[in-house]
Amino acid sequence: MSFTGKVALVTGGSRGIGYMISQGLLQAGARVYISARKAEPCRAAAAELSQYGECIALPGDVSDPDSRRQ
Repeated sequence: MSFTGKVALVTGGSRGIGYMISQGLLQAGARVYISARKAEPCRAAAAELSQYGECIALPGDVSDPDSRRQ
């Protein structure tokens, strides 16, 4: 399966199942954005995942309207 040329957004991508899904998508060729409530773990996970492809951190709480505006 190839996701080359595709873009994915994985909420909760900084740990657990979200992290593994992000890694799989990256290995399949997708550009992946990960979102998590805690900024530093989100950035750290994106840095680690970047060894598999382009991974960008989008820290923020999607349930908080102020956080979504940033």
